[in-house]
Amino acid sequence: MSLELVSFAICPFVQRAVIALKEKQVDFKITYIDLENPPAWFKEISPFGKVPLLRIDQEVLFESAVINEYLDEVYSPRLHPDDPLVRAKHRGWIEFGSNLIFEQYKLMVATDDDGVQQQCEALGGLFARLANEVSDGPYFMGDQFTLLDTAYAPFFTRYEILKKYHEELEELIPSRLAHWGRSLLARDSVKASVADDFEQKFVDFGKSKGSFILARA
Repeated sequence: MSLELVSFAICPFVQRAVIALKEKQVDFKITYIDLENPPAWFKEISPFGKVPLLRIDQEVLFESAVINEYLDEVYSPRLHPDDPLVRAKHRGWIEFGSNLIFEQYKLMVATDDDGVQQQCEALGGLFARLANEVSDGPYFMGDQFTLLDTAYAPFFTRYEILKKYHEELEELIPSRLAHWGRSLLARDSVKASVADDFEQKFVDFGKSKGSFILARA
């Protein structure tokens, strides 16, 4: 079985799939495209015109949650919890993580200080809610690294960069979440899940969008 992951170099949702593949030690090829000028073949196989896509021989899966669910069913070790109720709750918190990533994107592309402060307030509210659910660590449900952790690692990857240029972000995040983030960023699969020169690519993309925070980089 041949696996090809189609990606945009700084996409957080692609990173989720890469982490899952790395955790399961599955061989795969990754193909990077320019989403602002995508190739014709990509338009033909991507229903929403988004990444990630996972090509499995001649079949194509889209949406990161669907891709990771498939990978977890087909390849070991199983990352989702065994208990059906816990597994269902994790799916809900994965969706919460997607919303967190979208709010983080709004922070990155905010073009003035007022916009940055507005997004910091939005993130602060989400942090307060999430902190009530996270274990004492190192991961979301304790010692077990789960598919949910793969969903949040991309957020922490980008947060680590953004807080270099906006000190308030260091103070904004609750200590429980900060500890979780450090544990995720120290994991080999997470460290190996981003493109070469990821930080520079991320900063350059933010600057191209008029980012107030990354203009200082």
